[in-house]
Amino acid sequence: MKTLSNHLLLLVCTLVLLPLSFQVKGGTLNVCNTCTYTSVKQAVKAAKSGDKVVVNGGVYQEAGIEITKPLTLVGVNRPVLDGNFKGQIITIMADHVVVKGLTLKNIATSYTRDDAAIRVVERHQVKILNNTILNTYFGIYLQNAEFCEIRGNVVSGKDVAGQNESALGNAIHLWHCNNAVITGNTLRGHRDGIYLEFVKDSHVKDNLSQNNLRYGLHFMFSDGNVYTHNTFRKNGAGVAVMYTRNIRMEYNTFENNWGAASYGLLLKDISNSQIYHNTFRQNTSGIYMESSSRLDVQRNTFDRNGWAIRLLSSCTEDVFSQNNFTGNSFDVSTNGNSTLNRFENNYWDKYTGYDLNKDKVGDVPYRPVSLYSMLIEKVPSSVMFMRSFMVDLMDNVEKVLPSFIPDQLIDEHPVMRRIKDDNHREFTKTVR
Repeated sequence: MKTLSNHLLLLVCTLVLLPLSFQVKGGTLNVCNTCTYTSVKQAVKAAKSGDKVVVNGGVYQEAGIEITKPLTLVGVNRPVLDGNFKGQIITIMADHVVVKGLTLKNIATSYTRDDAAIRVVERHQVKILNNTILNTYFGIYLQNAEFCEIRGNVVSGKDVAGQNESALGNAIHLWHCNNAVITGNTLRGHRDGIYLEFVKDSHVKDNLSQNNLRYGLHFMFSDGNVYTHNTFRKNGAGVAVMYTRNIRMEYNTFENNWGAASYGLLLKDISNSQIYHNTFRQNTSGIYMESSSRLDVQRNTFDRNGWAIRLLSSCTEDVFSQNNFTGNSFDVSTNGNSTLNRFENNYWDKYTGYDLNKDKVGDVPYRPVSLYSMLIEKVPSSVMFMRSFMVDLMDNVEKVLPSFIPDQLIDEHPVMRRIKDDNHREFTKTVR
């Protein structure tokens, strides 16, 4: 009886594990000029679920590759898939697909189809890893996808000078996606480096997004996301965050975003979010805030910006604490006479107060809004008088007899020394 039971147990285990063994063991299909398969499309079509398609070095003039089963498509010695401007190159319509190690290039502007080098349609657990994407309309496009990873790709578009927005797609574009990881990518030469709309519970980290026509990062209606250790540099309008709540932005660098309508970070209708340990360096405006509330802005550095913070009167219940303000033309400006926000324990290099009891906190409050900054908000053309004698006189009189600047916008306890943040790798390092 015991022997029979053991045999039955062995039979059950075999039946349970047999399907798993078929999933793990996949065949390998090679693609090269002298292989059985000479085209990627041909090999992908012939592959079975779980197979690996290995594309060897060379140039393949191909577009319209559709992946409809779980498989791995991997390049060896950097093969090139040239779409020849004939439409989308790879469309993924299966779960558990991996695409890595390929160079994909040449997709024409397509106003009605939004063609991309790689598109994922209503799938989950897809990985797009270590690819190079050149001269395409959209680079990587995900729609209605979940638990996907986009890692280590280089997506380089066109020279954006003289281009209009409609002629360029986005380097990485996600629409109605959840639980995505976008990490370690280098993005340039597109409309937006990273564009997210209706994307939730995702993590964007360690990316470099620069020299894009509009935004390095642009997201709307995308709650519960985390953005860490990214660099957004020399983008036409900086970074835009709109109509979103419960976000966390930490250890990012926003730098060299210059222009009449350019910002390090534009916040519009944002709530219940944290902005910690970021560097805003040499932007027209470090942070521009409109209709945003309950934001915790803490331990950031604002260095050599035109405006460090432009805080419109539509913002409420925002707290700015333990931030460094150095070398900015204007530390804070606003367009109203009162504010419901709070500044506390920040370092201001323009502060001229004293610390008689030596507790490293100023004994007199600091008013970061100057009369001249308020004048510029109301009459932008008055910026031409920057650094003139009359401006200095105006601000000095306002300090002695404050009557126009907001009474409530004040740091009651400014710190005397620059705040150190050893955990922030970019905090004291100047990026050239």
